[in-house]
Amino acid sequence: MRELTVQELYTLDETIAKALFNRVTYPWEVLPKIGDFIMELGATLSEEEYEKRGENIWIAKSAKIAPTAYINGPAIIGKDAEVRHCAFIRGNAIVGENAVVGNSTELKNVVLFNGVQVPHYNYVGDSILGYKAHMGAGSITSNVKSDKKLVVVKTPNGNIETGIKKFGAMVGDEVEVGCGSILNPGSVIGSHTNIYPLSSVRGYVPAGSIYKKQGEVVEKQ
Repeated sequence: MRELTVQELYTLDETIAKALFNRVTYPWEVLPKIGDFIMELGATLSEEEYEKRGENIWIAKSAKIAPTAYINGPAIIGKDAEVRHCAFIRGNAIVGENAVVGNSTELKNVVLFNGVQVPHYNYVGDSILGYKAHMGAGSITSNVKSDKKLVVVKTPNGNIETGIKKFGAMVGDEVEVGCGSILNPGSVIGSHTNIYPLSSVRGYVPAGSIYKKQGEVVEKQ
């Protein structure tokens, strides 16, 4: 389904991980490759712009990192990014330029494109967030099904088997996720879409739409 491809969801010029996505058709295919890619890329980063801190952690010298934040490698924190008080980056994380990782936010096995904001009490795991995507306070990605089975992406044209057990959400460019929302395993949100607060999202939500609740998705006017 073309709408679920990397090219439709993301602006690849807005991530340092462009080469990672050039190798795949669907964005979730990069999830098992993020850690190795970070270590390859990190070794090539300019020492004038990036500082290596700890094992396999590269942080842009222009980034702002709170003293109370915890960063575990492999990780890359981009230029002018901000990692706030008590953020917990568990590893396999790329934080884009001018991105915000907020207080008590947890990241694990993710790519945040440039300008992404996950600023207040968010959990983002095994997920990709596109350029300028924003998650409201308390919104999270749920990355493992309750029955522990492999995640299936459900679309109007049929299901897509991913072969992956841990898969949160693929969130397109400039998506707005309302406060307190849950993006269930295998969610794919098209670019420029708004998710109402307190939503429980499953499956594919088309680009340029407003998700009010399950079964009530309208096109933006």
